[in-house]
Amino acid sequence: MSIKDLKEKIKGVGGFSLPQLRTLPDDLFLGLIIILVAFGSFGLGRLSKIEGTKTPIRIENGPVVTPETFMAPEAGDKVSTNIDQSASVIGATTEQLVGSKSGKKYHYPWCSGASRIAEANRVYFTSKADAEAQGYTPASNCKGL
Repeated sequence: MSIKDLKEKIKGVGGFSLPQLRTLPDDLFLGLIIILVAFGSFGLGRLSKIEGTKTPIRIENGPVVTPETFMAPEAGDKVSTNIDQSASVIGATTEQLVGSKSGKKYHYPWCSGASRIAEANRVYFTSKADAEAQGYTPASNCKGL
């Protein structure tokens, strides 16, 4: 007895038969697959183009960090609310540089090298020219010097 005969035998015993599913011709099936792949590829291409045209976030005119603006006020200090006065302080200290009494390199105050210099050993310069005139050279680990 073969599997085909067994199938006919079981189908006849129960008194019911499963409905036959219609099969599609091979050419029609291949055409549908090609159309579905084309639409899917088109949709994914459009989606990737939309993601690529988004403008990145840019921060312009960000706050300038200096020792005066970086340090939080003490508990008893009065915080200045005059915007013009605080803006002039920030503008005056943008070119401030820090060096060590024992070393010959200068840093920006926010660089890691400047944070390792003890406050008692710090030397402040108003410009790069001022620091270089006193024999100091830019630190290699501080970006922008």
